[in-house]
Amino acid sequence: MESSALKQRFVLDTSLFITEKIREDDEDVEAAALALLDDIAEARLEYGISCYMPPSIERELITMLEEREVSDEVYKKLNTWVITKSPAHYEVMIPAGMVYEFIDEMSDRVNRGLRVSEKAVRKAEKRREDNPSEEQADDYLSAVDRVISDLRDEYRDALRQGVLDSREDFDLLILARELDAGVVTEDRGIIKWAEDFGLRYLEGRDFPPLLREYLAVKHGRYPERGPDE
Repeated sequence: MESSALKQRFVLDTSLFITEKIREDDEDVEAAALALLDDIAEARLEYGISCYMPPSIERELITMLEEREVSDEVYKKLNTWVITKSPAHYEVMIPAGMVYEFIDEMSDRVNRGLRVSEKAVRKAEKRREDNPSEEQADDYLSAVDRVISDLRDEYRDALRQGVLDSREDFDLLILARELDAGVVTEDRGIIKWAEDFGLRYLEGRDFPPLLREYLAVKHGRYPERGPDE
């Protein structure tokens, strides 16, 4: 297993550090992040496993960690053990077929978003027709607020769910392609595009167990398998 782990590279997404899937029952974001970074550090020292993050993802992660008021220790370990590297935007080639597929998908999603918007307008108009009196104005406005809330959720699902919709996501994939690295994320949209890019990927929840499995073998907690086992 040691030779298979040697020099592996992973590009980490923000969702890896934020997801509840990597936490124990009594852990908060800070405790889970520290435990993960300790595993990353040990895997780097023992196996040479390298973890990367594009600057845009790092900024996004730091913003989210600041909102959760984590300690300075998290940032120190992040800066020490996760390598920040800008992707080579002008050097990494992307097949034209993938760009064509992306344009086609976005066109379809825009049409779906328009249909969601039209449905919301009709619902609001019907509510107005059913409640024409001024005495019911407050009820009408509350109903419109609910329509708007539903519109936001449905519109987001129609246009953004499962699609590459930010520079951060794109940077993650380009860097992984450049480094021939595995993508680690809980984002289903990124996973879909990682498959299209032909990249290795791992759900965030499975990354800490993977590192610990390597380390368990290194420290003799499990017997190493021979080549024919």
